[in-house]
Amino acid sequence: MASGKYSRTDSRASSSFCSATTITVLVALCLVGVWMITSSTKFREEVLSLDTESNMSDETSPASFKYASSGRTETSVNEDPTKGYDNGNNENNSNSSDGSDGEDNKDSGTAEENKDAEKGDGTSDEVGGQENDGVENNDESNENKIGSQTNEIEEEVDQSSKEGKEENQLKDKGENEIFPLGTQSELLNETNSENGAWSTQAVESKNEKDVQDSSSSKGQNVEFSWKLCDVKAGTDYIPCLDNEAAIWKLRSTKHYEHRERHCPDNAPTCLVPLPDGYKPPIKWPMSREKIWYNNVPRTKLATVKGHQNWVKVSGDYLTFPGGGTQFKHGALHYIDFIQESWPDIAWGKRTRVILDVGCGVASFGGYNFDRDVLTMSLAPKDEHEAQVQFALERGIPAISAVMGTQRLPFPSKVFDVVHCARCRVPWHIEGGKLLLELNRLLRPGGYFVWSATPVYQSLPEDVEIWKAMSSLTKSMCWQMVTRRNDTLNQVGLAIFRKPSDNKCYEKRAKNNPPLCQESDNPDAAWYVPLQACMHKLPVNPSSRGTTWPEHWPQRLEKTPYWLDSSQHGVYGKPAPEDYETDYDRWKHVVTKSYSNGMGIDWSTIRNVMDMRSVYGGFAAALRDMKVWVMNIVPIDLPDTLPIIYERGLFGMYHDWCESFSTYPRTYDLLHADHLFSKLKKRCSLLSVIVEVDRILRPKGKLIVRDKADTIDQIGRMVKSLNWDIILSYSKDNEGLLCVQKSMWRPKEVETSMPL
Repeated sequence: MASGKYSRTDSRASSSFCSATTITVLVALCLVGVWMITSSTKFREEVLSLDTESNMSDETSPASFKYASSGRTETSVNEDPTKGYDNGNNENNSNSSDGSDGEDNKDSGTAEENKDAEKGDGTSDEVGGQENDGVENNDESNENKIGSQTNEIEEEVDQSSKEGKEENQLKDKGENEIFPLGTQSELLNETNSENGAWSTQAVESKNEKDVQDSSSSKGQNVEFSWKLCDVKAGTDYIPCLDNEAAIWKLRSTKHYEHRERHCPDNAPTCLVPLPDGYKPPIKWPMSREKIWYNNVPRTKLATVKGHQNWVKVSGDYLTFPGGGTQFKHGALHYIDFIQESWPDIAWGKRTRVILDVGCGVASFGGYNFDRDVLTMSLAPKDEHEAQVQFALERGIPAISAVMGTQRLPFPSKVFDVVHCARCRVPWHIEGGKLLLELNRLLRPGGYFVWSATPVYQSLPEDVEIWKAMSSLTKSMCWQMVTRRNDTLNQVGLAIFRKPSDNKCYEKRAKNNPPLCQESDNPDAAWYVPLQACMHKLPVNPSSRGTTWPEHWPQRLEKTPYWLDSSQHGVYGKPAPEDYETDYDRWKHVVTKSYSNGMGIDWSTIRNVMDMRSVYGGFAAALRDMKVWVMNIVPIDLPDTLPIIYERGLFGMYHDWCESFSTYPRTYDLLHADHLFSKLKKRCSLLSVIVEVDRILRPKGKLIVRDKADTIDQIGRMVKSLNWDIILSYSKDNEGLLCVQKSMWRPKEVETSMPL
């Protein structure tokens, strides 16, 4: 381009003495130069329009996607939405894929992680229990490498600001995005030194299948044939709760076994249809009061519970007057009545995270937000149709679960308060097994708030239940601190306090309920049967549960006192430092990127899920947003969920090779940090994306931070679903993808297979 300009200057300077032939040649050269400048500028603009993070050429970018700014829609070359797409970079994609295979094999986990995955519990209480001791030696070099990577990317973004007006405009968008420190979560490399010089047939076969699957997934002509699910549940299909074949085989339903999880052997790959007339949900906080009827067209609760102010039908809306069976005149009055009855509850200060069992439409949890309290509401998918679906559509946290034969998917000693307002759970039967499960979940010194007819009515059945509960709670060493009646709602409540130490247990005349065996892990909670026993409380001052957390909001940023510097954190640093670094990282990313640089309208975001939480740093960084975050700790990764609760957040355990216990279309934003590349080693990535599609609302967002080849796979899948690519970026085999789900559904229905 410079030579072209020089030629024009040279031609003007020499025009007085050049021959006609020379002038003709120079004019031709000038034309060629202009053409080169125009072509180069056009090409450069095209590249910049695709990638504003840096001015990388395709040779340096391993990704098969480039940047698409907010408001710009990428279109597939293949017009059929059910087919794989080709973005015209086959050669580059092939090169980048070859370069990432070896890296992917290296990051398949430590030997210790593999052993824990085989055990399947994933619930060790030690933060660094699954990490390799050799990480500590590499801490400093890895952190320096990560910092260097971030600085290099930021320098590239800054450099792009010098490249002209259009580049400046694009740079302003790209500068807001801070590239993921993805390598931070990939520090450990698997070793097979114990096998000596020989590999194993299992490893060789698995590696070959992985290579074949990877090669197939990276091809540009992969086809996805989407069909609608043909199931009785229709638009409300929850695969692990609507598995009729498994439910029919149950020997008994006495203990609500039919309401528990029974996942199909093969995860579904069909799509759940939309209800007729579905609309984007009403924004919070208006959604707490009303939702679109067509989104959850259920009227049974309105008919059965309308007089109790649960839910009412009003034209195009379902409205929620804020009442419930125990608080017909509004949840806020009821919430304040609880604190007046026992001021030590201290909503939003001492009490931050509570469990509401049998939540109904979750008005209790919905109005607890006004008291700065976070409520995990749960109810079964039963004859009270769609109660949890109502809650989530309103923008209130809730899951489908039942007090049945298995532990709930939470660690021990994490809830500040457990609440039951006429939840219809038979706490007193079979040795109090169900109440003992609440005892496992309740913090030492925490409260159980029970508002039910046995507390305040004199019918023979109620009197009998009250006597049984009084005897049971006393034998559990729970102290009834108050019992009061609410004259406005004409109901009553009793509040019980769990002990803070083992003194009462040691003084009991009878060991009934018995203490659990020392070998019993109270934090093991994934498909673990209930036991009618109590776990001893911790006595070591440095153990979790011996001290109440800081008052909210100080506890959000306070490093838990029980994190020991001798423990290795998930990222390899000493646990307290690891925790702080993680929080700083997510504050930086959320502030500089997610809040204003991803094209996300946060006024439309209410229900958020972090599909792979570590310390809850992402959720903590969103504190000032009008959102709530369900933090998921996968069962095969380090058990950091107690840390999340300690800081005043909540979440649960889950296995992403199975469906989540929620209704379709219940989350506005899903966030996955280096999750999918790990899942590929255990289950089909396609089925996981189908589950993402099921639980994400139309127009909802998915943010993925992962390896570049995984980003490529996910991108092709969601493109085939007609999702919009908002942003896609990669560097050094690390990638970032932000996509928006569309309203598209296939027309063809899958053929039901005979049972």
